[in-house]
Amino acid sequence: MTDSDDGVYAISVAASMVSMEIQNLRVYERRGLLTPDRTAGGTRLYSNDDVVRLERIRDLLADGLNLVGIARVLELEAEVDELRARLGEGDGASA
Repeated sequence: MTDSDDGVYAISVAASMVSMEIQNLRVYERRGLLTPDRTAGGTRLYSNDDVVRLERIRDLLADGLNLVGIARVLELEAEVDELRARLGEGDGASA
């Protein structure tokens, strides 16, 4: 069984899964919105986590955000997730 962050999908498959064009996925990578795994030969491999992130990017684009705005939203969401994880860890320690 693979972890959700292990790259398993070729770029064409990942693009099809999220109804995007392949070149868009390349742009998102260049802009730092996601970082797919690479084979030794340089082929991109997208994980289940990458596909979820691409779906989020697609939804934010549909909401009218540009790529700079999407990058900021993704950063803030990651910070919120990290803070929630810290708070969750602290709950058991204070009892």
